[in-house]
Amino acid sequence: MASWLSPLLTSSLDVDVRLLDGTVPADQSRKQIEVKVDKDRREMCTVYFDGETVQGEVVIRSRDGKKWAHDGLRIEFVGSIELFYDRNHHHPFLSLSRSLAPATPSNAPSLVIPFSFPNVEKPYESYHGINVRLRYFLRVTLNRRMASGGDILKEKELFVQSYRIAPEANNAIKMEVGIEDCLHIEFEYNKSKYHLKDVIVGKIYFLLVRIKVKHMELSIIRRETTGSPPNQYNESETITKFEIMDGAPVRGETIPIRLFLGGFDLTPTFRDVAKRFSTRYYLNLVLIDEENRRYFKQQEITVYRIPEN
Repeated sequence: MASWLSPLLTSSLDVDVRLLDGTVPADQSRKQIEVKVDKDRREMCTVYFDGETVQGEVVIRSRDGKKWAHDGLRIEFVGSIELFYDRNHHHPFLSLSRSLAPATPSNAPSLVIPFSFPNVEKPYESYHGINVRLRYFLRVTLNRRMASGGDILKEKELFVQSYRIAPEANNAIKMEVGIEDCLHIEFEYNKSKYHLKDVIVGKIYFLLVRIKVKHMELSIIRRETTGSPPNQYNESETITKFEIMDGAPVRGETIPIRLFLGGFDLTPTFRDVAKRFSTRYYLNLVLIDEENRRYFKQQEITVYRIPEN
């Protein structure tokens, strides 16, 4: 029975992409972040920022040490949004291409070719969510005739982060929650916009309590919205949830809130990125009474990234 193998499996060549920071390997000079690249695989990616040059070298080696030939070598720098539920789910927003070598035979078993994409504009931050992934990667294509094993493709993932200046206007959140003649509380959070390592400080005031409250929870909800009406999908996940009160409160009681965000897997807030997706965060306050009825109030907050020390 005939067996069909992919060109990569039948090829006698290894292709690798090395990222460099000047002459230093980028994985030694730059921040590394662990990224889920598919369902069962995670890998460390080098972090870049908007406007920075992406450079390195492509290394091609012959496994058997023999001479080899190719019909051209090309590298692309790609930014793409992938919607997992969409059949045509690749939506590129950035595509830069460089020809690294024309068709030629190689007189050596290995070849090292430098590349550079100077001052690349990277408009969005990388994001790996439930139904969507925004990724940047380098794609190397080594063109070869089918008799030589066919074309060889190699991709190298990198991660883009975006910083924001702390907002000048950052008002406190003050809201009231009430059930007529049964419950009346006020809650206050010190800000409405928080950076990824920030601390949420707040208070909850009980003005009227005529129901038997068993306990109170505070959670952070991430809501991911993809697509556009009528084909719009919403997915929510609870980032963290903890109990801030156990037992029945009394009128006039105050419950303090202090929540450190640095220990959670948060991303910045994304709003209508390339008209493909949004990711928002909410503080969800829940009261549970002795009959397990739930009373809740949800408030959106903005999360942003600032430069690390």
